[in-house]
Amino acid sequence: MDDYSNRAAGAVAEHDVELKTPTGTADAAFFHPSGNGPWPGVLLWPDAFGLRPAMRDMGRRLAAEGYAVLVPNPFYRTRKAPVFSRPMDFTVPADREEIMKLVGTLNQDTAFTDGGAFLAWLDQQPQVNKRAKIGVQGYCMGGPLTIRTASLSERVGAGASFHGGGLVTQAPDSPHLLAPKLKAEMLIAVAANDDERDPQAKVKLKEAFDAAKVKNKIEVYNGAQHGWCVKDMASSIYNEAAAEKAWAELLALYKRALL
Repeated sequence: MDDYSNRAAGAVAEHDVELKTPTGTADAAFFHPSGNGPWPGVLLWPDAFGLRPAMRDMGRRLAAEGYAVLVPNPFYRTRKAPVFSRPMDFTVPADREEIMKLVGTLNQDTAFTDGGAFLAWLDQQPQVNKRAKIGVQGYCMGGPLTIRTASLSERVGAGASFHGGGLVTQAPDSPHLLAPKLKAEMLIAVAANDDERDPQAKVKLKEAFDAAKVKNKIEVYNGAQHGWCVKDMASSIYNEAAAEKAWAELLALYKRALL
């Protein structure tokens, strides 16, 4: 078991951890209630800005609801978290180029190799209830990572994607084609501007889930822009009302599916 740097505060304990994967050592943050457990495990995939205070806040908040939450640095092969030394703005061309260059370092290993290692790590922790299902959630690029990770194991009982990008593509390895391998209930929250760019994506995803008899809810959040759930996005993007609605949907999903 990893040595923890325990920084318990209030009802939630927070640990910086390093965990082995088949291709290296990933840095991550682990959160759980500070009282007696165990609790259902959750894997939280960050967006393209990586593991940072905003994602730690989500992990901490979810732990306060009664879950043991792992938030990894998906870019650990390239950089330790935080992966950017300053606030980045995707609308600035130079920033966007740097962000996409880092995202380009990810491949199938990120979901299938890393995802499997992260799920296994959770099940090794005494704070995690091995009798309960595991939840997986992701933001932006974490959306397709969520579907791919959920396809790996029947241990995953719920998966949630928030403003996920590339859930349906023309590629032969498109995430939606993994629907027959899913045993998890899926929640897909779609940004309005993402839906405007590809209105058929939600239709194809729904068809794939339904054909595979995967319980699902797919909803376009009208007026919500890509990135709306994350507090450190620009004020024109972060939408508190829509973010709180999505959070409530997530908690309801976990309450019924992580049994």
